Amino acid sequence: MKKIIVSLILVAGFAITASAQKAITNVPCNADKVVKWWNNKKAPHSNEMTKDETRNKSGHFYNTSQTEFYLYVADKESATGQAVVICPGGGYGAVCIEREGFFLAEYFKSIGVTALVLKYRLPNYGHKEVPLEDAQAALRYLRKNAKKLGVDPTKVGIAGSSAGGHLAAYTSTFTPDEEKPAFTVLFYPVISGESCMTHQGTFDRLLGKHHAPYLREQYSLNNRVTPTTPPTILLLSNNDGTVPPISSVLYYKALKHYGVKAAMHIYPEGGHGWVGRETFRYGRDWQHQLRRWMEQLNNK
Repeated sequence: MKKIIVSLILVAGFAITASAQKAITNVPCNADKVVKWWNNKKAPHSNEMTKDETRNKSGHFYNTSQTEFYLYVADKESATGQAVVICPGGGYGAVCIEREGFFLAEYFKSIGVTALVLKYRLPNYGHKEVPLEDAQAALRYLRKNAKKLGVDPTKVGIAGSSAGGHLAAYTSTFTPDEEKPAFTVLFYPVISGESCMTHQGTFDRLLGKHHAPYLREQYSLNNRVTPTTPPTILLLSNNDGTVPPISSVLYYKALKHYGVKAAMHIYPEGGHGWVGRETFRYGRDWQHQLRRWMEQLNNK
């Protein structure tokens, strides 16, 4: 597997970046506003969750059936006009909202980007349309309220980590062209459903434990890229033992094949789930790289 990854890196031509500086510590919820959107009774589809929604000591939500938006509005003095929907990870079995949600929202707000942290309803083993329609609803909310939030409705993108990265890429490739996000930010995302390249639990929870093989191919998002897929940046680690890096490489290659603006940064170490983690030695670097990419995107 390592030989395959290295050869693809050379073909794709991206750089491995590094920084030894310490990451900013993660933060609690400091949202400017919390919007309860819809639940299983009011949404277009239900995930048929029967267990009560819970939240553990780490801040992870389980059995989610109520969609919520946590808004972090950029200060007028620093606002770039950009906004982003943030999809936390959790293998589609939880919504790990603190580091991959609130921390990331604080970061985006600090660089002038208004952020909406999405507490999405989980697919509950087969209700694959449910998290997608929550993400699309969040995009519509930001666009509809763009003037009030100081946002350019044409500059609303999406970001996600791990399974949340799958949801972000899912939204970026399955949404009709006229409603697609303006950009996509992916942290160590689940992309491919191929057995040697995937996180099995994520695909089982999305598609069902005994899903048909064709669904796995259909929801391998590297197969869904087109020339209208949004500009994308991917950030991950070479030693990720949870989601194989080759999965992201395939997505990057597909983007480049179709002429989509794309960037990719693979760090030598860090494993999986490092957004907001103090011990991740490249924390300052990914923040710098992402800020620079966002600025370039805004000034195109």
